[in-house]
Amino acid sequence: MDLPVMPPLEPMLAKAQVKVPTEEGVWSYEPKWDGFRALVFRDGDEVLLQSRNGKDLGRYFPELLDALRAELAERCVLDGEIVVPRDIGGRVRLDWESLSQRVHPAASRVKMLAEQTPSHFIGFDALATGDTSLVKEPFRVRREALSAAVNENQWCHVTRTTEDPTLGAQWLDTFEGAGLDGVIAKRLDGPYLPGKREMVKVKHARDADCVAIGYRIHKSGEGIGSILLGLYTDDGELQMVGGAASFTTKDRIKLLAELEPLREGDEVREGDPSRWNSAADKRWIPIRPERVAEVAYDQMEGNSVQGRRFRHAVKFRRWRPDRDPQSCTFDQLEVPLNYDLYDVLERS
Repeated sequence: MDLPVMPPLEPMLAKAQVKVPTEEGVWSYEPKWDGFRALVFRDGDEVLLQSRNGKDLGRYFPELLDALRAELAERCVLDGEIVVPRDIGGRVRLDWESLSQRVHPAASRVKMLAEQTPSHFIGFDALATGDTSLVKEPFRVRREALSAAVNENQWCHVTRTTEDPTLGAQWLDTFEGAGLDGVIAKRLDGPYLPGKREMVKVKHARDADCVAIGYRIHKSGEGIGSILLGLYTDDGELQMVGGAASFTTKDRIKLLAELEPLREGDEVREGDPSRWNSAADKRWIPIRPERVAEVAYDQMEGNSVQGRRFRHAVKFRRWRPDRDPQSCTFDQLEVPLNYDLYDVLERS
């Protein structure tokens, strides 16, 4: 493989905000796809499908490798998302559960799922075409190159975009019915900056990808009561930021079966006393930091990184097998503006 942009390469990332940015002529808006982020490197018959953390995804999506050879330009590097569309209730929606099942160690199961739930690639950026690197070009130029690089669209597609901020804001709600979970905004004149959070993502609620660092047994003694979560600081320290709770009995038992094998020995640690219930048992069981959980949260508290944590218990959404635990850092979180109370209250 000999391309002007070579793997491994970190994709450009997004930082969460509450509202869609509205400056006209500054932003391009597009749906936020609910799949696995992937960079495609194609040099003739050689195709590499790289995950956001540098792993080769090709073995899990063999049918997509064939589609990329058939439907993309002969030599290109594209950024996009792997998704699994399915007919659900008479409408085609993205099916995260079917997608996540595709990451499986058994080749026979991968082959079966490739036939039963075939994947698609949705491109939303171009880093190179032919012998030309595009990473320093503005997005409006890369967008044109992306459209030209996708020759057919049975399995490979180009995302829809708009430069109208009003329409971009409307998409936040309109596209939810298709299984999408927000809007991405990119600067029209911005270059492609690998590993930098230069894009903006706006979702229906704040979310974060956290490392599962331990768990507590439910007060009934049956299954997991809460999963303790951590984020990495700039110094590489894994800091606890809170926990996810409120699972059904079925889920508590299932989660225990998933996390118990990650225990190292019989260690049980003492936790901070509960501010709400001093009699609550706060002991917890540490596990190896190998699993990433996507959680929904409302607010953070604490003025420094060392003291920042979720203000309330968060909602566990799903496991993220495509995420590297080391990539779960504080910089993915939205930092709210700090106001004086009287700046917020109406003045008389």
